[in-house]
Amino acid sequence: MRYLVTFKATAQPAGPPPADLMEAIFKLGQEATEAGVMLDNSGLAPSSEGARVEVSGGRLTVSDGPFAEAKELISYALYEVRSKEEIVEWTTRFVKLHRDLWPGWEGESDILRLFGPEDFAPSA
Repeated sequence: MRYLVTFKATAQPAGPPPADLMEAIFKLGQEATEAGVMLDNSGLAPSSEGARVEVSGGRLTVSDGPFAEAKELISYALYEVRSKEEIVEWTTRFVKLHRDLWPGWEGESDILRLFGPEDFAPSA
């Protein structure tokens, strides 16, 4: 099963992330890649560099960022794992790194299962 994990910051101390946090993130990513479960990941630029395309009341609107959300989406990762429990474990390890190595940092991750061909197979 493939999962998209998004990572949002809700409170972040001033300044860049600590070097030991970045090193730990790199090591965890390397471990997940070597285990064959991480397919892709990347940090995301601030929403001020993006746009939103919305349809409401039949009208299509394009708005430039930044967006008003208090939570800034800062990264994503794409995994292929055997179970929901496995992706929860990988994600928990990632979030714990931030808790343990960056005092005052707060955030959350959303884990979303992606549809695969098996979800659209004709019924027998």
